[in-house]
Amino acid sequence: MGASPQSGGMAQAVEVENAEGGGPFVFVCDHASNFLPPPYDTSLGITEADKIAHIAWDPGALGVARGLSRALDAPLVFTTVSRLIIDCNREETRPDLIPCLSETTEIAGNRDIPAAEKDFRLNLAHRPFHNAIDKVISQRLERGVPTAVVSIHTFTPVYKGNSRPWEIGLISENDRSLADPVIADLNKRGDLTVGDNDPYAPSDGVYYTIRRHGEDRQLPCLMIEIRNDEVRTPAEEDRWTQILAPVLENAAGNKDGETAGGAND
Repeated sequence: MGASPQSGGMAQAVEVENAEGGGPFVFVCDHASNFLPPPYDTSLGITEADKIAHIAWDPGALGVARGLSRALDAPLVFTTVSRLIIDCNREETRPDLIPCLSETTEIAGNRDIPAAEKDFRLNLAHRPFHNAIDKVISQRLERGVPTAVVSIHTFTPVYKGNSRPWEIGLISENDRSLADPVIADLNKRGDLTVGDNDPYAPSDGVYYTIRRHGEDRQLPCLMIEIRNDEVRTPAEEDRWTQILAPVLENAAGNKDGETAGGAND
């Protein structure tokens, strides 16, 4: 690609809010922003429409994550640059860590980038993001604070021509301690189509952040996906905060005494 911002003194592209929150959750938002700092705003070879589309971020996810952070007094860690620069929810060795194709959109400026540019992007967002999550969780566990890890994402109503009927999907792997009660409570409402490892599952390669910070630490964990036409406005984001806060609180209550670092297989 063209010029790198390595000489531009860009700050690390991660923010932490309410780091000392004492509630039982740590929320993370991998795809919170569609911001493309120079030179990426012109060098990726995408349109202005692409820059605000789902390929660049998870619209609505940060609003819900912030709402849950406030409602449940939880730390929140999120990225502040687009996933088109680097996808923080992918292993460093994954081919789609720096995507060249997103759904059907070519990201020409991401093809054949030099190793130094990849390393710059890792140090800009990916490594600081995961280091920040590690720090927040480790400090909580040192204080004996019960901790469960939840990531907030959104997904498109249609993907590659296929409609997705779920308003929300809950993604989990070995640990089901949050997924099962959350799914049960959401289904009790009677007004939602709830996906269980739909529209994505860990086998789709989308579970890196939660696996690393939840499963690998033997902490209760869950990945939440909300259909993005459900969170187009602040009022809709607030509605989902109000839906999710009590069901997550209930799920954490069911695990009370087990979330401070014990195995939850």
